[in-house]
Amino acid sequence: MASFIGLSASQSQFLYRCSLPIFSPAFISSSFHLKKQAPVRRLLVLPIKCSSSGPSQDTESEAETTSVPSSSSFSSSLASSNSTYNWRAGIGAVGIIETAYLTYLKLSGSDAFCPLGGGSCGDVLNSDYAFIFGVSLPLLGLIAYGFVTTLSLQLSAKNLPFGINETTGRLLLLGSTTSMATASAYFLYILSTKFAGTSCSYCLVSALLSFSLFFISLKDVGLQEVQKVVGLQVCIASLVFATLSTSYSNLPSAPSSQANIDLPYFTTEITKESSPFALSLARHLHSIGAKMYGAFWCSHCLEQKEMFGREAAKLLDYIECFPDGYKTGTKMIKACADANLEGFPTWVINGQVLSGEMELEKLAEVSGFQFNE
Repeated sequence: MASFIGLSASQSQFLYRCSLPIFSPAFISSSFHLKKQAPVRRLLVLPIKCSSSGPSQDTESEAETTSVPSSSSFSSSLASSNSTYNWRAGIGAVGIIETAYLTYLKLSGSDAFCPLGGGSCGDVLNSDYAFIFGVSLPLLGLIAYGFVTTLSLQLSAKNLPFGINETTGRLLLLGSTTSMATASAYFLYILSTKFAGTSCSYCLVSALLSFSLFFISLKDVGLQEVQKVVGLQVCIASLVFATLSTSYSNLPSAPSSQANIDLPYFTTEITKESSPFALSLARHLHSIGAKMYGAFWCSHCLEQKEMFGREAAKLLDYIECFPDGYKTGTKMIKACADANLEGFPTWVINGQVLSGEMELEKLAEVSGFQFNE
């Protein structure tokens, strides 16, 4: 009987490199007695299969090495997607704040505080172009910004409603921002043609936000996906354009005449009687050189004077920025221009600038006034 060879683990790891037959030690010993007797023992060849333990480890190692960059690439892609979602949510939140403020003004019937440009900002916001089929434009903007912000947050949290997957969510954002960008482009056209020579900071900010959301969504979806839905985007843009054109087709041509405003200077009588506190405060403000900048057509300026009352208002150092009336293209006087006003009324007290109507108590606090009855 031939004896078998026992292979150790270390030997088996080495043997994967060769496939040679292994000779039995019994046969080797029998060769020394070859001349004395015929060999009875036979050559035992053990077919040893090559062990694959070595290369399999290398293969697994290579697989692990390959999987690491793949996992890293996926994590990087996921982080990039979350970043764009967060950017859209942040920009949308700014749009919500702006449109919520304008919606509140519409519902309350108040005038917006207008930065540089004076009353022209109010002319745009209070015109017929601020409505679409009778619905307030800021309210529609609030809904649009709210939808984009909410959907972006849900995509970032991977918690989409109604079984919507991420790809569908991105396409919904692209469609929404496409309609918003189209509307903003249309309104910029209206602003430049129907309200030539006027300024509307709120309109420009809203357009900037809408275009930013659109380009972020465009980049997020990718060129290949955009090419697949470009027809749908064109349809959405065309529908928005047709809706706005239909809504404004029957408007009177009056807004275009606002480009040629000719408003002569006028004064408004203050009817309220001044209180002792208002009189003392007005004297104090005059003594420290506090100035109030305003415009004759500014309703907020009139309300500020009414707070002081008839007698106290005459004691204020009030600077009229349009003493010769207002016409299209008319600039403020040098004193107002040098003060870098952002709107009316504006107070400058001890070097501190206060924009908008101020309560008398606030003016007293800023100016260091203490009323002694």
